Amino acid sequence: MFKGLEHTAIASPDPERLAGWYVKHLGFYINFSYDGNFFVKAPNGSTLEIIPSEGNRTAQGPKSPGIRHLAIAVDDFDSAAAALTALGVELGTPLQVKGNRLVFFTDCDGNLIHLIHREKPLP
Repeated sequence: MFKGLEHTAIASPDPERLAGWYVKHLGFYINFSYDGNFFVKAPNGSTLEIIPSEGNRTAQGPKSPGIRHLAIAVDDFDSAAAALTALGVELGTPLQVKGNRLVFFTDCDGNLIHLIHREKPLP
């Protein structure tokens, strides 16, 4: 009956700009848009819907309630991190946690993202 996540939505003051950021920086592509809403799809098929926001953004911390980050799987951690750096993305300090490599950064709206390369896929 339930199949899983179909997409995740992000509200943005400029959805087209944010959609373009995901295209330019993470290799997504815009697969559908309507009335200022943009669906961007990753090479693995995962999809984000970027919708127009209303009001002001509230302060967020790494463990504030709600969705905290988007994790982007990569085959080659060093190459992916270097590609983002070359595009001007400021990366945090790379971490190694239980054999997994990750690094945090934000998109152009300040949404928290991290690259992850898992030594062993999740079960």
